[in-house]
Amino acid sequence: VMNDIITTMFNKKFMEELFKPQELYSKKALRTVYDRLAHASIMRLNQASMDKLYDLMTMAFKYQVLLCPRPKDILLVTFNHLDAIKDFIHDSPGILNQVDETFRQLIETYSCLSAGEFQLIRQTLLIFFQDMHIRVSIFLKDKVQNSNGRFVLPISGPVPWGTEVPGLIRTFNRNGDEVKRTEFITDGNYVTPQREGSFDLYGDRVLKLGTNMYSVSRPVETHMSASSKNLASHAKDNIAPNPLAKEELNFLARLLGGLEIKKPGGSETGFRLNLFTTDEEEEHAALTRPEELSYKVINIEATQEPGRRAELSRILGELEVAEPRPESSGKGEDLLALMDGL
Repeated sequence: VMNDIITTMFNKKFMEELFKPQELYSKKALRTVYDRLAHASIMRLNQASMDKLYDLMTMAFKYQVLLCPRPKDILLVTFNHLDAIKDFIHDSPGILNQVDETFRQLIETYSCLSAGEFQLIRQTLLIFFQDMHIRVSIFLKDKVQNSNGRFVLPISGPVPWGTEVPGLIRTFNRNGDEVKRTEFITDGNYVTPQREGSFDLYGDRVLKLGTNMYSVSRPVETHMSASSKNLASHAKDNIAPNPLAKEELNFLARLLGGLEIKKPGGSETGFRLNLFTTDEEEEHAALTRPEELSYKVINIEATQEPGRRAELSRILGELEVAEPRPESSGKGEDLLALMDGL
């Protein structure tokens, strides 16, 4: 799947079209191209998943552009993207050559731009994303995004390469000679960067923006707010399940046809759903969860009713629509034709 998507994305004709001087695409055009790229393989996403994936992509990129220490570092962010893509296809030399060729075109086109030109690019991108304030769970959890969808700018950390740590004011006379120095205390804890990121085909980018934001192991947040504690104090009085709610769930199960669940036998271990990143996080959350909030499991009896099950199968059969499978060849040309249409 990844090979198909990357092959289509870095198609030679498509890249040539992207590198032509042109106006910025509209949001509708960007979404159309993104949908076609996401479905360039046998993978298929429903509308809700596609919307969520697109929102995550746009907000992640907006965050990276917004927090670039200096405008030129947008190029380092792009190089981090390409480095990650190359890790996916290190066993496919043909596709790797396509990505390396795009790498060389980026270096040739943008490495010679001035700081003012990079600032214009950065400002143009931020104007494009300025009305997007979609909340992303990983950003909210890391406290880099507020509940209104706006990002939090850090006031500490390394300063841009080539600049000094704030805290000193120099005063010069009309001849350009320094005559006075005044120090002041800053609210942030700034440091000088050790080195500049590499703008070559291979090298240490130093900047972490644009790398995999899911690679860091994050602890499970189990701190309870005041309102949650108030709910927990009344939980003991309401532990018994509502019989009416249980009957409604059983009725819903009967409407769905009474799906038969077979218990795993022999060496089969069955299917286990874990909503946490790791088993350790799940165990930690279970141990630290207050006893008042640990409710008992309600068993729903989905009894089989052959009549309802046959009726449901008939309805699903009428709704089934055969979806034509796209041809594997010519994905790049199809995407190029789409770009021409936009």
